[in-house]
Amino acid sequence: MSAGRRLVQAPLRGLSLLQVRYVPTVPFGEAAGDTARVYRELERDFGVLAPPVALHAPVPELLSACWLTLRETMLAEGRASRTAKEAVAAAVSAGNRCPFCTTVHGTMLDSLSLRPVPRRRAGRAGRAADGGPAAGEPAAEDLAAWTAVGGEPPFPPELLPELAGTALCLQYLNRVVNIFLGPQPLPPNAPGQALGPVLKVLVGLMRGSVRSAAAPGTSLSLLPPAPLPADLDWAADDPRIADALARAAAAVDRVGEALVPGPVREVVAAEVAGWDGADPGLGRAWLDRPLGELPPAERPVGELALLTALASYRVDERVVTAARTAGAGGREILAAASWAALLAARRRVRHLLSGG
Repeated sequence: MSAGRRLVQAPLRGLSLLQVRYVPTVPFGEAAGDTARVYRELERDFGVLAPPVALHAPVPELLSACWLTLRETMLAEGRASRTAKEAVAAAVSAGNRCPFCTTVHGTMLDSLSLRPVPRRRAGRAGRAADGGPAAGEPAAEDLAAWTAVGGEPPFPPELLPELAGTALCLQYLNRVVNIFLGPQPLPPNAPGQALGPVLKVLVGLMRGSVRSAAAPGTSLSLLPPAPLPADLDWAADDPRIADALARAAAAVDRVGEALVPGPVREVVAAEVAGWDGADPGLGRAWLDRPLGELPPAERPVGELALLTALASYRVDERVVTAARTAGAGGREILAAASWAALLAARRRVRHLLSGG
């Protein structure tokens, strides 16, 4: 990593963490163990201490799971180009009403599409080494249409684990970002006109990480091996992606079992299992029925988890404050949101691959 890049990254660390709300943060200089490792890898392989990942630091196992999923599906060198992955990321984010992720990934997609990164070395399996689209890859518009309606993918089968994995990653991230970050990648109270200059710096650093072509598999050791869940069998043809998703899913499940009440998990799992992927709307009937099955003391966390899974854009300060008043601390709030977000993300990718 160049000295100039490090000089730009360092002052952004504090600004990144200032964006996080509702849960405590871990400053870069105070991070230790796996948290410090993830922070360093984030700057090296993504370009910046990205708030959507760093917000997980209060629960290091969740931080590792989030980073492992993002890095191995979207950032590590593989068969699909970074341009194709950014097209999927931007389209999924738009569909989930996540303005933060839509802005970041849409801007990155435009940047890669308009100004290819200088070529450093040959890519794998026909993948463009500059991060641009590889021969035979679909246009961004085709990938966006696929993320919207699902069904037969508009790309070769060997790209499915990476591109469906990217969709899974953003289905998860959109939900937690909608809760714990603001609508744009700016610190609180920053003027709107600062967005352009901030994006220019962020995308410049992210493009620099594309040049480095992150080595596949190096983040797997953050979490122990685990069997691949049946609903993630679409990743099995790429052992690295399958391994990463299995480890991450097991870690999120462990945290959920430890920090989210069992009755809440049962109710949310039942609702997600019957969910057709549609927005449930702004009414409360769909919430009140399952919440009525919970003891009163667990309903606030249940509401947080249900909204995270099915309508994350509706989680606001009232919802989080109610969970906190009911006894949930920052770790418990983060765990409930993370567990519910991944459960819903897994369900949405099954919808995507089945065409509805």
